[in-house]
Amino acid sequence: MSSDPAGHVARSTAVPDAGTAPRTPVRRFLRTADGVAVDARYEPRAAGRGSAAGHAGDPSGTSGVDQVFVIAHGFTGDLDRPHVRRAARAFARYGAVVTFSFRGHGSSGGRSTVGDREVLDLAAAVAWARGLGHTRVTTVGFSMGGSVVLRHAALYGPGSGVGDAGDAGEGSGAARTDAVISVSAPARWYYRGTAPMRRLHWLVMRRTGRLVGRYGLRTRIHHRDWDPVPLSPVAAAGRIAPVPLLIVHGDRDAYFPLDHPRTLAAAAGDHGELWLEPGMGHAENAAPDALLDRMARWALAQAG
Repeated sequence: MSSDPAGHVARSTAVPDAGTAPRTPVRRFLRTADGVAVDARYEPRAAGRGSAAGHAGDPSGTSGVDQVFVIAHGFTGDLDRPHVRRAARAFARYGAVVTFSFRGHGSSGGRSTVGDREVLDLAAAVAWARGLGHTRVTTVGFSMGGSVVLRHAALYGPGSGVGDAGDAGEGSGAARTDAVISVSAPARWYYRGTAPMRRLHWLVMRRTGRLVGRYGLRTRIHHRDWDPVPLSPVAAAGRIAPVPLLIVHGDRDAYFPLDHPRTLAAAAGDHGELWLEPGMGHAENAAPDALLDRMARWALAQAG
């Protein structure tokens, strides 16, 4: 699949000096390895607003200083959507936060490849976060974003080299993650076992569906099939070690039944942890604030 620019004009700010984390929010366009402009926003840790001090995993309130969470939204989302902003506010109590819009979504360029080339968008966001001075990165993905964080960790992990998403290139170590949280993710591609997923396939595979996506959902979807088919989420989960992995899934998820998270957890082995959440539905909209807090504390605990 290609990733042609959509012609959007960037609203940007001056780029901060490398190694100096900004004290105020910064919004700019990042350039991916394949040349797509990705709309991204950085927010420093929210001091004095229910900070992590005193919580399990961060008893002193200091371990989040170098921590940054890079949030990968679900399909048809973008960084300005209310549910993405709510997640960003929750994680900002524990560290800095980078949100971004995947290609084809919101103000980012290109067209969505529904989880394929999006790994390059996440890599650009992670590299930006490290360039701002953060030494510990946790990637947090929801639904499609959940599959992307799995592939990203496998492709940009220790000793991974060049991955199936294209040339990781020089400096790919700057795009590595230190911990992964995958929420409501599929285990395998082309799943059509639920009504919501059959509707999603219509949206992606049919010209009429792509028009609905473009004008009704602000999501520009590429018309080409995957070639080659990217590494599957379950295969990626087995290649992430030694990076710690948390898999979160609701038992009322209407898109992906519980065999998906269980399959991912089995592939991850000892380095993976599975949370099956009673009463939870699908992705960002369904994740309560208390769960987002627990996920953030889990990430801080992985830093020791």
